[in-house]
Amino acid sequence: MPGSADEPSAADTDHRPLLFSIAYGMTGSVGDAEDIVQDAFVGLTRARHAGTAIADPKAYLTTAVTRLGINYLGSARVRRERYVGDWLPEPVVLPAGEPGPAEHAELADSLSMAFLVLLEALSPTERAVFMLREVFGYGYPDIAGITGKTQANCRQIFARARQRIAAGAQVPGCEPSAARRAEGAELARRFFEAAAGGDMEALLGMLAPDVTVRGDGGGKALVARRPPAGREQVTRHLIGLFRRGRMLGVSVRLAWVNGQPGAVAHDAEGRVVAVFALDITAGLVQAIRAVVNPDKLGHLGPVSDLARLPGH
Repeated sequence: MPGSADEPSAADTDHRPLLFSIAYGMTGSVGDAEDIVQDAFVGLTRARHAGTAIADPKAYLTTAVTRLGINYLGSARVRRERYVGDWLPEPVVLPAGEPGPAEHAELADSLSMAFLVLLEALSPTERAVFMLREVFGYGYPDIAGITGKTQANCRQIFARARQRIAAGAQVPGCEPSAARRAEGAELARRFFEAAAGGDMEALLGMLAPDVTVRGDGGGKALVARRPPAGREQVTRHLIGLFRRGRMLGVSVRLAWVNGQPGAVAHDAEGRVVAVFALDITAGLVQAIRAVVNPDKLGHLGPVSDLARLPGH
């Protein structure tokens, strides 16, 4: 019977986009987020088989995903502390011009790479409370039920979490308008064309004065030892990077990366080399983030060895 047999009902699976977004926001990992969501559905099925009445499947699943995410972060913290170089989340990539799978619909522009990096400063419980309140708009009674804390405690946790990351950057707000998204997509197109073509003057005109580059190689792929910053340094870095890429047969395809304009680089055989995401502010590229760690690209398809360090 739907909702009580081996498979979740259609109504249950309608919650999957939200559940994936919560799990991904907690973990920064596409694969682990999918596993957590699946575990939550398994728990729902088992509870029903055991004769437990589930009055609100959405609340049950949201609670399960959040608590599994908290447990995940508790075990992942030591690994994060030992991580080599800059840490960036596994990219959620949607082809440019396509709406993408429903599993990622709730991500919108709320879980950018910059925001997920800020969340790393929070404890697992702080991260859960902050995301449920700030990103997904849950009220304190619901957050208390999901996390097992009192409402008063949740308010304190949220205030503390907000204060801890307030200095880093703005928290996500409303999604940008269609016009702003179109402007961002057009800027990304011109940016990657200029980088690929070695057009230094065009690149300088698209970069913010204090633009930065961050690369996540995880100690397994080649990234700049000293991240470039400022228009001139970043332009020279990009020109050199894309020149080497052309020599190796690398091509770049525009994409939406965590809700931001970006691109995916492939080698001559179509394997993934890197994923780029652009932070755009006031019509200029403010930050460029590149995920090169092969462990974080496998969910996108076969991964290239072009950037991989020897022995990895």
